[in-house]
Amino acid sequence: MRLVTARQMAAIDRRTIDHHGVPGIELMHRAGQAVVEELLSRAGSVAGDRFVVLCGRGNNGGDGFVIARLLKENNARVAVYLLGEPERVTGDARSAMEEWLAAGGDVATLTEEAAVHEAAASWRDADYLVDALLGTGLSGDVQGGMRAAIEEANRLRVPVIAVDIPSGVSGDTGQICGVAVNATLTVTFGLPKAGQAFYPGRRHCGTLSVADIGFPEAAVREALEGEPPIFMTSKTDAAGWMPKRQPDAHKGDAGRVMVVAGSVGMTGAAALASEAALRAGAGLVYLGCPESLNDILETKLTEVITLPLPELRKRRCLALRAVGDIRRLLPQMQALAIGPGVGRFRETVELVRRVVSESSVPMVIDADGLFALAGAGLFPLPQPAVLTPHYGEFARLLGCDIADIRHNPTESCRRAAGEWGVTLLLKGAPTVVCGPSGETWVNPTGNAGMATAGAGDVLTGLIAGLIAQGVEPEVAARLGAFAHGMAGDLARDELGVHGMLAGDILRHLPRALKELERG
Repeated sequence: MRLVTARQMAAIDRRTIDHHGVPGIELMHRAGQAVVEELLSRAGSVAGDRFVVLCGRGNNGGDGFVIARLLKENNARVAVYLLGEPERVTGDARSAMEEWLAAGGDVATLTEEAAVHEAAASWRDADYLVDALLGTGLSGDVQGGMRAAIEEANRLRVPVIAVDIPSGVSGDTGQICGVAVNATLTVTFGLPKAGQAFYPGRRHCGTLSVADIGFPEAAVREALEGEPPIFMTSKTDAAGWMPKRQPDAHKGDAGRVMVVAGSVGMTGAAALASEAALRAGAGLVYLGCPESLNDILETKLTEVITLPLPELRKRRCLALRAVGDIRRLLPQMQALAIGPGVGRFRETVELVRRVVSESSVPMVIDADGLFALAGAGLFPLPQPAVLTPHYGEFARLLGCDIADIRHNPTESCRRAAGEWGVTLLLKGAPTVVCGPSGETWVNPTGNAGMATAGAGDVLTGLIAGLIAQGVEPEVAARLGAFAHGMAGDLARDELGVHGMLAGDILRHLPRALKELERG
């Protein structure tokens, strides 16, 4: 499913009205009808229920007037409040307001903060509140009476239905513009908005319902032509990306992965990444680790082939002279995963830089591997690469503050992926995957229980295992993010968010992949 920005949605609206002959008031009627139908599908009947409908002066408020009229036709008791002067309501929104008045409705006008607080005392006995204050085109912080109305709405203990997007949520980024409505249900029109996929906006939406209000496919296509696409990965998408295995396949057909990982105290990262590559379906996984840690990792890992490599004895991390062993082995591999727990000692950092700059196979670079890349000037890399930073690691790579990325994560990913020529997987809620072309995918799976040590190491091995089986690196990153989050959701369902560990994500990975394999 494609996500759109506020600007893109406005372009679809204009194209529909100006070039495809659908009047704006007709779109408004359809939008209001969609909200009421969603309500009726959930409540069964609204007869006798009391609704408070808060309207702004723009088209979002116009949708609210349509909703009020249709609720009244369904025998609900409706009180409408307009935030602003009636004479400043224009265009289609004014037509919708006049239809409401012609149907016998009243409009209470609120222009001052004090008036909002006074009116809010009568909202407390409502059964529902409808938020039709501000739409997706919001810029700048919410102020004055509008802010007061949102704050009062959030004090109510009744279901809140947001029209298109909760007022105060940025339609582009999900950031909160000072204050935002906490909706129980959001009915959005045509296509979901990018800001509804990102926290904290995603949380403010409550349950999100996408309503088809008849935007012509041609209008959508024309309005979005040439725009870098943003998609939400679906289970159908992920199932279609799964690698296929022939009935007579042997382990060599399933691909070989080399994992370069581990240092003293960090054998767990190496073990998780290696086993995840096997669980992803790779036929053979080789783990290059410091030689003094080899016995530990042989004990931890039964199916992984361990390769003791030269180390710095006092530090028990990989030495630069290990480059030769890695260089000799890599041509036999289909994928390289490098970085989990490898350490940040200067000689190990130089090792990582040498391996990455000379690699003959696609790479997945994570954790300490990303530390080594920062400021090294190695881009473009010799082979396709998937970088898997969290926000802190990404900020270090970019040389900026985390806040700069959070302001618009999709744009930050798109710019970096294009400049560096890599696939960038930005771990977060949600995870974003962007390839060099600028095509961006937002991942919907996963949960707060995955905020645990080692979860990223599982993801690194998973993606490398998929690449080894012939999945293109950019697609492997999308599929890996989805399957990883899906395994995390299965672990949460069994264990809850507080008690789950990275090993639980790994343990549930086969079940997640099995579901995707079935399509």
